[in-house]
Amino acid sequence: MPNTLNQFDSAVKACKDIFIKKMHDYGTSWRVLRTTSITDQMFIKAQRIRSIEEKGEQKVEEDVSSDYMGIFNYAVIGLTQLYLKDDTRLEIPAQEIESQFDKHVKNARALLVNKNHDYGEAWREMRISSLTDLILMKLLRIRQIESHEGITLVSEGTDANYYDLMNYAIFALIRLGELENA
Repeated sequence: MPNTLNQFDSAVKACKDIFIKKMHDYGTSWRVLRTTSITDQMFIKAQRIRSIEEKGEQKVEEDVSSDYMGIFNYAVIGLTQLYLKDDTRLEIPAQEIESQFDKHVKNARALLVNKNHDYGEAWREMRISSLTDLILMKLLRIRQIESHEGITLVSEGTDANYYDLMNYAIFALIRLGELENA
């Protein structure tokens, strides 16, 4: 697994680089978004990926890797919104948001280690299109949880699903990188 953790860290570094640059450009304007809107932003990105996978071509020159990065970063934003739900500030200092980013990455990485232990890195044998489908399924689950105002009977909550989305997006980025380098 040492290679997996290095690959995880490398993919996260690319995501964080974009996150920090966008925060420089836009500040924390995303603070106005409700978590339902964040879910929809990720859904749009996942739908684009699936559409390109099914059609076998794309007309917008933006690489699908950027959509997986967007899903990862929006999941971080969603988690940050959940954890700062009682904080009414629209603009939050970059250092504070970067600390939130790092905290959520640390949690996602720990989850990856635990699940890789139990599942034996089965994700490496999956098709990238299956990862896309899992992302879409998780987003539909989150939408259902949101329609129940966050109340679940036996299922994990929104936060657990966001962490899974972070890892699925990273898995896809790792797999895409391996295909490009093959």
